[in-house]
Amino acid sequence: MWEAESAAFALVKEAEQALLRSAVRGDKEQLASLLSPDFAEIGRSGRRWTSDEIVEALEAEEPRPAPGTSEWLYNQLGPDLVLVQFRVHRAEGDSRHTSLWDTSGHDGSVMRFHPGTPVLPSG
Repeated sequence: MWEAESAAFALVKEAEQALLRSAVRGDKEQLASLLSPDFAEIGRSGRRWTSDEIVEALEAEEPRPAPGTSEWLYNQLGPDLVLVQFRVHRAEGDSRHTSLWDTSGHDGSVMRFHPGTPVLPSG
């Protein structure tokens, strides 16, 4: 069942928002602590990225302000799996994102999968 903001999902939201900040995106160790070794992403462009590829690409990004976010929803799929949906607001346009988080780790949650989809101006 989808839920809006809840204390139960605060750590997952915090980790998700960290991945939007340049200081984290440019730090290989921080990225490794937040992304599963078998992480995969389908980017806004439609490209499929592996964990190693996305870490390399994020490290090379120019620093930029973290985008705004809204419309956060959470779905507890199992004891250790949380599906997150949210909207990102950037100057070049909005996008919708979904992430699958594994919360079973003793050192925190890790993202396993993440697709992003551009939002058309009407949506």
